[in-house]
Amino acid sequence: MVRRRETGAAVVDFVLVGSMLTFLFLGIVQLGLALHVRNTLIASASEGARFGARADVDPAIGAERARSLIASSLSDRFARDVSVSVEDADGVQVVVVRVRAPLPVIGLVGPGDGFDVVGRAFEERQ
Repeated sequence: MVRRRETGAAVVDFVLVGSMLTFLFLGIVQLGLALHVRNTLIASASEGARFGARADVDPAIGAERARSLIASSLSDRFARDVSVSVEDADGVQVVVVRVRAPLPVIGLVGPGDGFDVVGRAFEERQ
């Protein structure tokens, strides 16, 4: 009689444990995707700042470079808010490229102002 009450328990256990492991796996994959997006944005902003800091280039071209790198590696949606400025740091001109992009929460979809990354480079003189 005891065995009759336990029939089907393995199916319930499998569903409960399987769903928990599935959500854990998807959470780890989503965290990896968010880190990939963040690292790509940082690398693109830094490259844009270095490109805009060259002696023969206008700093605004650095923002365009960062925008094109982000659009080609991620999506145009992540390259919408890219700005450039030239700041003074202890008497040295520094080109600053700032990227504001959405934080990917479900796949690549997420809230608008999730990441705010900055790339800096010393401006070359002619």
